Amino acid sequence: MKKFLKVLLLVVVLAFLYFGFTTYPKLDLISGFSAKSVASGHFIDNRPLDLIQKTDNDINLVDLAKNSIDDAGKFAVSNVYGLKERKAIYREGLGAVLINDDFDVSKPYLLPKRTKLENNLAFPYGNNEPKDSAFANVDYTKLKSAVENAFDKNGGRAKRTRAVIVLYKDHLIAEKYDTGFNKDSKILGWSMTKSITSSAFGVLAKQGKIDIYKPAPVKEWQNDERKNITLNDLLHMNSGLEWEENYSTICDATKMLFQAEDMGKVQLDKPAQFKPNTHWNYSSGTTNLLSLILRRQFKTQQEYLDFWYSAVIDKIGMNSMIVEQDMSGTFVGSSYGWATPRDWSKFGLLYLHKGNWNGEQILDESWVKYTTTPTNTSDGKYGAQFWLNAGGKFPDVPRDMFYCSGYQGQMVAIIPSKDMVIVRMGVREGDKSFDFNGFLKEVIASVGK
Repeated sequence: MKKFLKVLLLVVVLAFLYFGFTTYPKLDLISGFSAKSVASGHFIDNRPLDLIQKTDNDINLVDLAKNSIDDAGKFAVSNVYGLKERKAIYREGLGAVLINDDFDVSKPYLLPKRTKLENNLAFPYGNNEPKDSAFANVDYTKLKSAVENAFDKNGGRAKRTRAVIVLYKDHLIAEKYDTGFNKDSKILGWSMTKSITSSAFGVLAKQGKIDIYKPAPVKEWQNDERKNITLNDLLHMNSGLEWEENYSTICDATKMLFQAEDMGKVQLDKPAQFKPNTHWNYSSGTTNLLSLILRRQFKTQQEYLDFWYSAVIDKIGMNSMIVEQDMSGTFVGSSYGWATPRDWSKFGLLYLHKGNWNGEQILDESWVKYTTTPTNTSDGKYGAQFWLNAGGKFPDVPRDMFYCSGYQGQMVAIIPSKDMVIVRMGVREGDKSFDFNGFLKEVIASVGK
């Protein structure tokens, strides 16, 4: 019996040590991810805690977190085994923000001034219900099957699609939602937000207020080799700055999103590893640095807040969208844009029509061409904060497709040769769970010439 107890004690000690070395360092990130996810999902999209825990936070290790919501105080709290408690607060008009102990919740804050699109037009150019449409070249039976195939059946959890939208020739030809979601559900686009950030620079370029080919206006770089990095390099993820992006471990990206007060500063402080325009490296830190640079272009915080919405988001009627901020007040342009699937499709439509929105040229055509030009060393995979199919990532999809892409399989696919925008929102991606190539192929095949 004594021998058994000694062995048992040894096993317990080893398990504790293993936990200490492997999991404990991650607890702050786990509880941070969970608190932020709960606060945003609950207060932005009115999701109950149970739904968030079962469908948003059922990620390995994140599912260890214990969560609670204070509706009166408008915040969420998470911890893991009572350790590393984190808190995320919600502010109407700004969304949720993960805070630290030093954050002053009583401090007044500014809100972006919003303008709702009121033009009495049907979706997608207005917010009224879409008009009925029928195209002779669309096989609606095949289209319906393609869309339904994107969703799980009979309670399955393999594909986990939440929403699909298909626009063809400016008309809604297919729309479907998973149980618990509908046309008014706001869904996190994750890295699709990067494309929104790029568009803000596109408007500034159109206004002649910024030259993307000049060195980036970062005063902290002026005394070292980083002074040669241009906005063009940053927009193309080709700056040569050090960065690690791996969401399965503790890395630059996870520490930035779930620990940093000023997310743009994280990439700003990184050293140069390579010469600009020689090594493509996907970096959410770069996009948040771009958001910080954008903030510095305005004299006041109010002007910065308003610009994102007045220049693009509200301009095209994406009135459901909220881009959340970090603790310093900078938009998290890499990851935290929320909107309905219909509004995400409007953004795709803007780019499908080369920056023109129902007759108004919001972005120059040259900007859209720039956006879809492959970055050096990306093998045709990436443009200016948009992903590309130029390199054939999706072999059965037209090579002119470019797309916004986000964690867990968010996609706004823009296919100029087919005059189509296809939106898929979900919580799973990858060939073994959700087959984007097959899905897009089936949808496109339903539309004849």
